[in-house]
Amino acid sequence: MTPRPVLIGRDVLRLPLVGRLLRWRWGRLALQLPLLLVAAALVIDGFAGPQDAPRNLATVVPWVHFRGLAVLALLLAGNLFCMACPFTLPRTLARGLSLRRRRFPRRLRGKWLALVSLLGLFLVYEIFSLWASPLLTAWLIVAYFAAAFILEAWFGESAFCKYVCPLGTFNFVYSTLSPTQIAVKDRAVCAACAGKECVRGSYRRLPNARVDVLPDGPREARQGPSGTPGCGLLLFPPQLTTNLDCTFCLDCVRACPHDNIALAARRPGGELLRPRAWRQRWDVTLLVVALAFIGVVSAFSMTPPRYELQSSLSRLGFADEPLQLLAIFGVGGLLLPAGAALLAARLGQALTRTSRRLSLRQTAAAFAPAFAPLGFGIWAAHYSFHFLVAPLTLIPVVQEFLGQPGEWARFGVMGDLTAIGLLQAALLLGGFLWSLWIAQRAAFRLYRRDALPGLLPWALLLLALMLAAGYLFTLPMEMRGTDFLLG
Repeated sequence: MTPRPVLIGRDVLRLPLVGRLLRWRWGRLALQLPLLLVAAALVIDGFAGPQDAPRNLATVVPWVHFRGLAVLALLLAGNLFCMACPFTLPRTLARGLSLRRRRFPRRLRGKWLALVSLLGLFLVYEIFSLWASPLLTAWLIVAYFAAAFILEAWFGESAFCKYVCPLGTFNFVYSTLSPTQIAVKDRAVCAACAGKECVRGSYRRLPNARVDVLPDGPREARQGPSGTPGCGLLLFPPQLTTNLDCTFCLDCVRACPHDNIALAARRPGGELLRPRAWRQRWDVTLLVVALAFIGVVSAFSMTPPRYELQSSLSRLGFADEPLQLLAIFGVGGLLLPAGAALLAARLGQALTRTSRRLSLRQTAAAFAPAFAPLGFGIWAAHYSFHFLVAPLTLIPVVQEFLGQPGEWARFGVMGDLTAIGLLQAALLLGGFLWSLWIAQRAAFRLYRRDALPGLLPWALLLLALMLAAGYLFTLPMEMRGTDFLLG
């Protein structure tokens, strides 16, 4: 008997025009080239353009507009930025130079390095005031390309994307909420496929063909110079249960000789409800929890209490600002979420008397997915403020980059702060309720009749995060990149 297909929902790749573009051999490159041109423009303007941050593409695009658009894309469509990311283009060049030989060190495979690099990016952003420096932002973009090339050239998998890239890590975590996922149409077809081109690729210098005996009969599979690479992250589509590692590059789709892989529609955030969708590891658990806390710390760093805290640290002898920021982000973005998750897990065990049946790792891992919606709500509320407070200023910046006079009086109009505040409140409340629902489902799954006491510590932690973020959003916040509008 043929197994039932496991397609989650409608295949986006079967949509007119869009699906054809995405399935095309050069489809990803067609998406990457425009962003590569944008990156080149940012670097050029950052090095040679005006160093007034609100008038330079290098600061306005990445620190004001891109972040707001990225969170919107993650929620509505999935990991579109990684799909079209220009930083992955060095992979093709590295493969052509035949430098890719080694596997990434085993001890570094996981999310620990990604968490450190993510925290490091926010620290660099604050310490060097990147939002105010087009030159340093341009250097950061160049460094990003250099790091991607070096890692892709040296290691035999997409180590930069999978283990290092902070932007990709952010996208991985919150693409778990998105309504799309790579899925196979029929597991039996994958089992019968001898070539596993989805991982190994279908490109060969010399053409060859074989016959796979599939459930519906024999089918020919061809490989040759017109083939495509397989998954650079070495992900096997039939085993994919989450978006936490997938860049949506669609190389597996193009390489599959049996058209058995789909970009499938699914219930938004559906993987957050499946107990085995995520690996029960501390690095995965802490990454998702910490990213929600980092969202609060990032907002805190732009409000008056941040400077009051720095003054207090100076009086205690910590006068060096980088050390102060390291302490703020290290404690608030790493130690506090780790301690809070451990405490909530331990209290849940004590209230439900399950310490012998469930380890702290299992308990924390079960509730970690609940932090994704609230974390997304915090980041979306934060980024929407910076994006919507001056949504059209990109137009005069582009005009000046092209040598035309910028129409600042026409497009430099501020958004309605009251409406933005209401949107922020809705994002926070929506994220909290979504998170609470996921946590409640996890509590019933783990504790059954003791679900309420088991849920209580996690519900209080989620509530505290929401209230902290809500309070910070009511305070005066630095108008980074758009402060000239207040003059």
